[in-house]
Amino acid sequence: MNWSDILYSPIWVVSTALLAFVVRAQRRGVWDPHACAVRLKGKTAIVTGANTGIGKFIALDFARRGARVILACRSESRGTAALQEIREKTGNSDVHLRLVDLSSLDSVRGFAEGILQEEKALHILVNNAAVSGLPREITKDGLDATFATNHLGPFLLTNLLLDLMKRSAPSRIVTVSSVNHKKGQVDFSHFHGENLTYFMDKVYNHTKLHNVICTNELARRLQGTGVTANSVHPGVVLTEVMRHYPFMARFLFNLIGFFFFKSSEEGAVSPIYCAVAEEMEGITGKYIDSDCSLTLPVTIARDPALGVKDFEISERVTSKL
Repeated sequence: MNWSDILYSPIWVVSTALLAFVVRAQRRGVWDPHACAVRLKGKTAIVTGANTGIGKFIALDFARRGARVILACRSESRGTAALQEIREKTGNSDVHLRLVDLSSLDSVRGFAEGILQEEKALHILVNNAAVSGLPREITKDGLDATFATNHLGPFLLTNLLLDLMKRSAPSRIVTVSSVNHKKGQVDFSHFHGENLTYFMDKVYNHTKLHNVICTNELARRLQGTGVTANSVHPGVVLTEVMRHYPFMARFLFNLIGFFFFKSSEEGAVSPIYCAVAEEMEGITGKYIDSDCSLTLPVTIARDPALGVKDFEISERVTSKL
């Protein structure tokens, strides 16, 4: 029997459909953003990577709640399309596009400078944008492109906007990490593209670990300011994050994902929960799982000494460039 016989056999189809039904049924009971009555009128939110996938649904939710929403996107054409879609679906005209390339520290600084000049307040910052599967590429700042996009760029952006968020408190910082952080390793030479294995999601996993570590340390530093910082796993989501992978890997991901993975809208639930839920008021330095529950990240991510070291090195790398 060949693969096509197996894939199209009635037993395989029925069993796969039943398993998919069970998996999706288990998601019921997870916090429902549509049932959450929290309004964001008078609040300002920034969502990075808001032109597609999880980020677009997060921005859409905020706009429905009446927030002033800034879509922080790399692509002007795709960002404009998302902007128009969100405005049309929500009737909220206070949604705006600002361009930023998180892999470029100069672009991040320029974006932050514009925000500080234009905005009187910032209540929610969602660090959502990320890439995976990139080949080796060193940016003009001398940084690995994946690390720059997923960790160092968002790290710098967050720090540049901190004073504004403190003045706007209570405010929340939400960093979209991944359960894959548990497979990551900490080696600070990685920041500059050294000692890295560029295969599938290996580099991505390292960056997601740094997300959790530095978010925990940031939360410690922000104690008493009214600004909270948490990291979140959105679930295994069928998004465009696989676009840099080989064809066969993308094919299998999409095939399996069609039955078992979350949609982008479902993946947006846990980040939205962190950003708006009343239950998260004052909660900080935590890792939120895809079912909107507090859970422990990998042990190394909870090492306070490593948190201080990671934060300081990230600070040094982004400030001197």
